[in-house]
Amino acid sequence: MAAQGRGSAAGGNVAVVVGLVLLLCVLLQASVAESAVFNVGDRGGWSFNTNSWPTGKRFKAGDVLVFKYDATAHDVVAVSAAGYKACAKPARGAKVYKSGADRVTLARGTNYFICSVPGHCQSGMKIAVTAA
Repeated sequence: MAAQGRGSAAGGNVAVVVGLVLLLCVLLQASVAESAVFNVGDRGGWSFNTNSWPTGKRFKAGDVLVFKYDATAHDVVAVSAAGYKACAKPARGAKVYKSGADRVTLARGTNYFICSVPGHCQSGMKIAVTAA
């Protein structure tokens, strides 16, 4: 009978593990469902003087920024803090978006974006978005 009891305990452990895996899946789905989508610049889209757009908004890691703009005139480049501050030419390997309707998922921390067309960043076509 002792062996039978151990077999039952092992079966019980499997049920607990399966239950925990299912709970983890539900929690992961819930966090994905909570992600918000933000249109950068609201109705005006990604344009000049957008740098104050994030003010007063709350962002979380996993939220999505949608950059809408004229792809023949602008782009979106993910840059470092130094690249943002200096409006510098993007570093080699920087992620450059050029579709005119780009969707970017925020990472935890501060995410920096500029337009790399000469003069555009200096005219306020840049944002720093901090995601909790």
